[in-house]
Amino acid sequence: SRQEVLVWTDAALYSMQYVGAPAVWSAQLVGENISIASQNAVAYANGVSYWMGRDKFYMYDGRVQPLRCDVRKYIFSDLNTDQYEQVFAGTNEAFHEVWWFYCSGDSSTVDKYVIYNYMENIWYYGSMARTAWLDSGLREYPLAATYNANLVNHEFGVDDAETGTTSAISAFITSSEFDLDDGHRFAFVWRILPDITFEGSTADNPHVTMSLLPLRGSGSGYNNPRSEGGSNSATVTRTATVPVEEFTDQVYTRVRGRQMAIKVESSGEGTTWQLGAPRIDLRPDGRR
Repeated sequence: SRQEVLVWTDAALYSMQYVGAPAVWSAQLVGENISIASQNAVAYANGVSYWMGRDKFYMYDGRVQPLRCDVRKYIFSDLNTDQYEQVFAGTNEAFHEVWWFYCSGDSSTVDKYVIYNYMENIWYYGSMARTAWLDSGLREYPLAATYNANLVNHEFGVDDAETGTTSAISAFITSSEFDLDDGHRFAFVWRILPDITFEGSTADNPHVTMSLLPLRGSGSGYNNPRSEGGSNSATVTRTATVPVEEFTDQVYTRVRGRQMAIKVESSGEGTTWQLGAPRIDLRPDGRR
C-alpha cells in the first residue's frame, strides 16, 4: 500500500516500512485480535485496504477498524466456514466497489458475492459463480473467470451472455420498513409516483414491477392480503425515449397499514433501470 507493506497473520496485522541500514525494515503491530478469511480476502481501493474476516469486515486506512455492514448477519449465517480458503476479493473501481466471492451454505464452490460501495457506504449482494477477478486497469472492463473455463467481461451490456446464449439479469431492491403517517395510526396509500428511468436499456419497452408491502405494525410481517380491494403492485414501463425519456408517471393502489416497504424488481432482457425518489399519496385511515 502507500509507503508500507501490510502483512496479515491469522489474528493480527503488521505494517512494515523501509528504514534503511542496518535494520532495513521496521515492523509495527497495527491491529490485533482480528481475523481474515483467506490469503486472497484483501482488496486495496482508494488508498484503503478492505478485507473479510471470519465474522465481520475490516478496513485499514492508517488504523484498523471494523466496517459497519448492513448485511453482515445475512452473509455470515449463509457462509460455508469449511471453505473460507476459497474466499477472494476484487475491486470495481469504475463503480467504487469492493467485491468478495464466497461459498454459501453447504456449497463447496464459490456461488455468492457481497459488495461494499465505499463511495456511497452501502452494501448489496447476489449469486454468481466466479473463480477469479481482475479489475479493468488497462482494460476497458473487469475480467472474471467461470467454472466453465470462460473469461467474461463484466459491466458490458445489460444481459447475461456468459454461456453465449443471452438471458436476462434479474435484479431487485427493497427498502427498509418506514412509518406511514405518525406510525401509530393506520394510513391508506392510494397513489405512488415511481420516479424510475430506463436509460441505457436495449429493449423497446423495458419495465419493472413496483410493489408496496404494508405492515400492521413492527414485527407483524407483511399484510396478507397486501391490498384492500385492489392491487399493491404495478408495472412501470418506458413509453418513449425522445425527446425526453417518458415512463409511467403514476400508479394507483389500495394499500393500508401503519408501516410499509417498497420493492422494485425486473427480470426482462435488455432492461436496466435507475430508481430516483418515489413519492406516495396517503390519507389517515381506520382499521376495518
